[in-house]
Amino acid sequence: MIKFIPENLKKLSAACAFPLYVVGGSVRDFLSGVAFQAEHFSDWDVCAPVPFEVFSQTAKKAGFTVHSEYKNTGTVKLTDSKGVGYEFSSFRSDQYVRGEHTPRAVYFTKDITLDARRRDFTCNAVYFDIQNNAFCDPLGGIEDIKNKRIRTVRESTKVFSEDGLRLMRLARQCGQLGFSVEKDTLQGARRHAGLILDIAPERIFTELNLILHADQKYGVQNGHYLALKTLERIGVLEQILPELYEGKGMAQPAAFHRYDVLEHSLRCVLYSPPAVRWAALLHDVGKPLCMRRDGNYHRHAEEGAALSDRILERFKAPNKLKTRTHTLILQHMYDLQNTTREGKLRRYLVKNQEILPELLSLKQADFSACKDNTLPAPTVERWQALFTHMQEENVPFTQKSLSVTGKELLASGIPAPFIGKVLHGLLLHCATQPKDNEKLKLLKLAQGLYKCFLKEQPKDI
Repeated sequence: MIKFIPENLKKLSAACAFPLYVVGGSVRDFLSGVAFQAEHFSDWDVCAPVPFEVFSQTAKKAGFTVHSEYKNTGTVKLTDSKGVGYEFSSFRSDQYVRGEHTPRAVYFTKDITLDARRRDFTCNAVYFDIQNNAFCDPLGGIEDIKNKRIRTVRESTKVFSEDGLRLMRLARQCGQLGFSVEKDTLQGARRHAGLILDIAPERIFTELNLILHADQKYGVQNGHYLALKTLERIGVLEQILPELYEGKGMAQPAAFHRYDVLEHSLRCVLYSPPAVRWAALLHDVGKPLCMRRDGNYHRHAEEGAALSDRILERFKAPNKLKTRTHTLILQHMYDLQNTTREGKLRRYLVKNQEILPELLSLKQADFSACKDNTLPAPTVERWQALFTHMQEENVPFTQKSLSVTGKELLASGIPAPFIGKVLHGLLLHCATQPKDNEKLKLLKLAQGLYKCFLKEQPKDI
């Protein structure tokens, strides 16, 4: 471990008249055997059995820059001369009010075991003594890491009752590390699943986003699916996404589906690339509503897109993610039977070229999730082949690729309010007739389109 410790941190430790420990994720990840790389840690967690003022003074003398100090928690945030970040905490014991993320009272101590017991899981409560190049393991965390097991530092019901966000962290770390949950820890999480609703929606979104990409942290195969299943097992998924969880036990036609609506949705995430995982998770969220209201799944894409808006708004998710997810869910059922006429499909591909890669990924994941079939989806094969053929034909996919500009249309006598509609019409025409993408032909076609659009205008305009 010592060779991964930043040199400036080693120098700081040597300057300390007290033992300085690295603790938390960096120690856990080193011991777990994952592809540990020190550069992945932009912030190192360190601690010591001294008041924060003593540590701050020592750090400043060693050339570190102290950015903030928090008296109540004994916390210091600082960086070294190379810009590497650190967060220091004095050994302490915390007292929580049920479910709140921030401790109500803090008691400072020199006892490393008490400090370890204020943490969440034993795998995160292993310390590395920099000066002595030795691990300190007050609660048996090294053995748990060796066995790829997550266990709470104290009685599980107590740990989860103190901080509802630990429920999300449990699922995330299962996925990122490929660990399983110890039985008593699992039961304690289930007992307090409702406390997740005490956590701010933004924090839930952040954790859920990390869960959806848990396999990317250290390359744990299917880590994102494992994390989602852990959320389901401990009862948190039901709390934070009730619209999705309503699909549990809701059967689908056996000829096409092996799983109920909820499991199909989770498996769609399993088979999807990172860019579309929110859309994969919510792509069928409209099915329970449609079944409850209409007795069938018709129009579930439209209802699901609207529901995804409300869900992501509830989580205060970025607008860009909300818009993209809405569009993908709305479009994921198009040409399901692979029977759309080629001309119509060509125009569709041109109109949706910006989202096409993500839409194809979602459709493939949806197909694979039905019966765990990883062969290419027939619709995806057809669309990709047609798209490639259209590229070979030099089909223009954007208005900038047309051989005529808006200024040229304006100069030909088409009024400014019609320029956008005419360009769009020319683009769709060239989707099926790419050879017409020549200036003179397009100018002639533009006049015909303008006359058609003019007839569509109300007479009082």
